[in-house]
Amino acid sequence: MRHHLIVWINGVRQMLSGGDAFLPLSTYLRDRLGLVGTKVMCAEGDCGACTVLVAKPGGSLPVHFLPIDSCIRFMFQLDGCHVITAEGLAGDGPPTAVQQAMIDCHGSQCGFCTPGMVMAITAGCQATSTGNGTPARADGIAWRRELAGNLCRCTGYLPIFEAALQAEAEPVCLSDRFTTDDWLAEAGRLRRDSLDVSGELEGVSLRVTSPASLREALAIRREPDARVVAGATDLGVLWNKGTVRPRHWLDLSRVSELETLAVTETPTGSRLAAGPLVTWTDLLAACRERCPEFVSILEAFGGPQIRHVGTLGGNIVNGSPIADAVPLLMVMEASLHLASAEATRTVPIGSFFTGYKQLDLAPDELLVGISLPLPTAAETLRLVKVSRRRDLDISTFTAAILIGCDQERIVTARIAYGGVGPTVLRLPETEAMLAGHPFTEATFHRAGDRAAAEIRPLADVRGSADYRRRLARNVLLRFFHEQTAGAR
Repeated sequence: MRHHLIVWINGVRQMLSGGDAFLPLSTYLRDRLGLVGTKVMCAEGDCGACTVLVAKPGGSLPVHFLPIDSCIRFMFQLDGCHVITAEGLAGDGPPTAVQQAMIDCHGSQCGFCTPGMVMAITAGCQATSTGNGTPARADGIAWRRELAGNLCRCTGYLPIFEAALQAEAEPVCLSDRFTTDDWLAEAGRLRRDSLDVSGELEGVSLRVTSPASLREALAIRREPDARVVAGATDLGVLWNKGTVRPRHWLDLSRVSELETLAVTETPTGSRLAAGPLVTWTDLLAACRERCPEFVSILEAFGGPQIRHVGTLGGNIVNGSPIADAVPLLMVMEASLHLASAEATRTVPIGSFFTGYKQLDLAPDELLVGISLPLPTAAETLRLVKVSRRRDLDISTFTAAILIGCDQERIVTARIAYGGVGPTVLRLPETEAMLAGHPFTEATFHRAGDRAAAEIRPLADVRGSADYRRRLARNVLLRFFHEQTAGAR
């Protein structure tokens, strides 16, 4: 059991303990190390001004540095990792190709977003150079996706995209400079340690326990005051706003048993099994071929900086009625695997949510796995996310529609809507209105009317109750027209 952290920052080994272990990375960089190139504005992971690059040991070489929002990443989650900031890219040398491109293309106006933009573009160029990501972007649309997690307040996006296109012609391999034998050797050993760090921050005594095995995690889960944290993309925001101040954290980021992801073939079709610590980035890669309909939802889930650390398990256990993954899991009738130190059990996702932010999860249990069948060739899946803007926005309404047909007749129908009640809802009455009936506009019109009547949406700042009822009706009609148009 270790009581301090080791983090590499721009090639320099840092040891920290006490209250510093609970600081957001951006605060540690700026206040403790004076690395003020990392900017903080929203403190919510929305603007990307605080973007840094982080690599953790393990996996194949070259090591891949991923962009993350440093404002919502705690230092205790970075033990053994290597962090690169804007100051570290060029060091004492001339500007890098990305930095020079931003100068040449006049990509910086007020300059506040520039360090984060440079870090995100560097990560994208690295992915192209190493083949670990989307290759040969070479167009503005691809870079718009890559920079979706970065906000330019001066709206100078065009020269920024031009800088990205210029910079990607130059190879970037950060491993050549920042991956050292000393770091890899020590960090590999460090990741096998369990951590127990205590300290005082702002006059409050804090403790984080970060076990290296699931067995240890389940033992610590018995302690009623331990607040579980995985990606911290939600808890980091609440911490910065001062609304959450757990005295004891149970950090799962070192439990490799919870990071598994596999797609297997069964006699009835493909099946996906995922640990709760699987990130949105990893899930996106797995779904591109196996469940392409989910890709558009995943690509709109936050920006890359959020997807690299946010977890599937966190999206489920947070219990939000607009959780983007849950409608899919509902219509695919996913199973959730729960465990305590004494026993394990499996719960169908349809019965896991018992009310708003209320779960069928005992105080000593952890979500340890998610499994679900993937759509078969005989099934058509459509997923819908409605929000004020496409990227980095909370959903107003979500839907998953799974229809199986035999010739012109609907054999199976599963419908799940989010944002229309205290939880994501299956609509059994609407499903019954569809199953066994002909695949016609009239059928889907009646089903849409039933769906609008079956939900009880609230009005809030994102949309009125009437608006959500209209969406509930119209997405079913849209499904029908898209399918019949595609058949022509």
